[in-house]
Amino acid sequence: MPMLSITADGSTPRLHEEHGSLSARFHHALLRDDGPVTIMVHGYKYQPGHPIHCPHTSLFASTPAPHPRMARLARIVSWPRHLGLRGQPGEGLGLSFGWHARGTIWRAYRQAEQAGVALADLIARLRQLDPTRQINLITHSLGARVALCALERCAPVSVQTAILLAPAEFAEHAHRVLMSEQARTTQVLCVTSRENDLYDFLLEQCVSALSKGGRVIGHEALRLPNLTTLQLDDLDSLTALRHLGYHVAAPTNRICHWSPYLRPGVFPLYRAVLSGTLALPHLRAQLPHHPTPRWSRLLPRAPRLPANALAFGR
Repeated sequence: MPMLSITADGSTPRLHEEHGSLSARFHHALLRDDGPVTIMVHGYKYQPGHPIHCPHTSLFASTPAPHPRMARLARIVSWPRHLGLRGQPGEGLGLSFGWHARGTIWRAYRQAEQAGVALADLIARLRQLDPTRQINLITHSLGARVALCALERCAPVSVQTAILLAPAEFAEHAHRVLMSEQARTTQVLCVTSRENDLYDFLLEQCVSALSKGGRVIGHEALRLPNLTTLQLDDLDSLTALRHLGYHVAAPTNRICHWSPYLRPGVFPLYRAVLSGTLALPHLRAQLPHHPTPRWSRLLPRAPRLPANALAFGR
């Protein structure tokens, strides 16, 4: 089944550049494949229909459309292709969800909440057509805010699994949503990295007036029964993944916002999580309990001296 492209028109989901009923298209697509539905949500700086920054023709296309200005952007990779959503029977239905995320960060942060209303509407339509169909979310950056805003408006048990890559949202909101009746059964993988520290810090400084302060999800070390946090630049975490059979490359950048989907080896891990092959409670049990501190990639800590080290100057 080809990818279905959905665009948030304000708080309403609509077919992107297609005519006809959204529910009718869903009904037809769900009849053709009984696999799970995977909804992909982008982050900041994308806009459906934009000649360069349209997510439907770049990140969420099976073959991203070439463009002279995009040739330099190595971060444009095909999510559906790497997630195994190639239109073959049994793979499930892939949905590309686009929303207006350009403009200032303040505008985009506010817009993400409205897009969450549209995403909740989309999920409700899918559940009405097929109440037992598995629905998963995978998001990047401000797409995590869209997903969380949607989850707090969905009926309980609507979404089975959500993967939040470098989530640009505050821990207080995530805690409230994930402990709510609506989202308590949703298993969530938060993929963070100290490579993203600068972006997290800037979001906290810029948007604190809108969010009433606090830290973003990747730095708060939330302890919730349905939340697993994976620090992708932590060597102990990468070793744990290798023991589970997932070989994710070590980090090569000190600053990178796109590492959670550009790092070699990450997509087989995400496919396993979304399919249920790798249960998140089992993954959580193998990972370190505490993340490394902020700025640890930019400002490595000095090595510890042995306990019996001589006093300085002696």
